[in-house]
Amino acid sequence: MSDVTRVLSAIEQGDPFAAEQLLPLVYDELRKLAASNMSREKPGQTLDATALVHEAYIRLVDPDRGRHWESRRHFFCAAAQAMRRILVENARRKHSLRHGGSLARKDIEDCNLAAPEPDEDLSALDEAIDKLARTDREAAELIALRYFAGLTSEQAAEVLGISPRTADRAWAYGRAWLRKELAGS
Repeated sequence: MSDVTRVLSAIEQGDPFAAEQLLPLVYDELRKLAASNMSREKPGQTLDATALVHEAYIRLVDPDRGRHWESRRHFFCAAAQAMRRILVENARRKHSLRHGGSLARKDIEDCNLAAPEPDEDLSALDEAIDKLARTDREAAELIALRYFAGLTSEQAAEVLGISPRTADRAWAYGRAWLRKELAGS
């Protein structure tokens, strides 16, 4: 049993000090996941990788939610999912009329950008991944781990407990399915 799994079990059993022990064990990996997610975001985000890690961690170890962690793998899958939700909520909040809607702030220094900003609609991507999960849960989890957690194909295969070849097939299928789904919407 890994240290992470042991501490997760202690949290589950109500140990008040276990959450303090967990953060140092998982912080570096969570920080890498968050940095990977934030590298795909548009410049000028109010949310940074550290804030994303902290928000996800709070959601994961919140005692009021009564989470049950089966393993280290389960925890990191949930962390990727929590980061995905936070980024989607942040994107939706920014696009709401209350927060400026389609208005965009422009700084004078940023007027002559060499490369265009990525034009990703996280809400549409989130809905498409949820729709994919209804037909192929493994492919949806793999897409989320690769895209939101920034894992390589081999790392995602290890997390999901599948062979790298199966992960490659699920990745190819999931990407094609999402491309078709997003092109139609």
